[in-house]
Amino acid sequence: MNIPYLLIGIMIMAVVTYAIRVTPMVIFRKKIENERIKSFLYYIPYTVLAAMTFPAIFSSTQSSASSIAGCIVAVALAYFNKGLLVVALGAAGTAFLVGMLGL
Repeated sequence: MNIPYLLIGIMIMAVVTYAIRVTPMVIFRKKIENERIKSFLYYIPYTVLAAMTFPAIFSSTQSSASSIAGCIVAVALAYFNKGLLVVALGAAGTAFLVGMLGL
């Protein structure tokens, strides 16, 4: 790989990352008073995390049956207000067991 090409790529990525982080501070100088905007901004991190994580669930194992079973168990445990560790271990364990059974 060409070193100048690599350095230019790193510099472009740094500028883009910096611009994304600075833009909200430039646009919103005053405290946000609008309740709709505050509500929207409150839920953005959860929405982005779900949009990135949920599709990966179904491609994380070799069989779709184990992925679906793990997802169902995770949703059920989360619905019953279990902790994050319990939900993660339950989903992973279910996906592992279903995968081992060969379903």
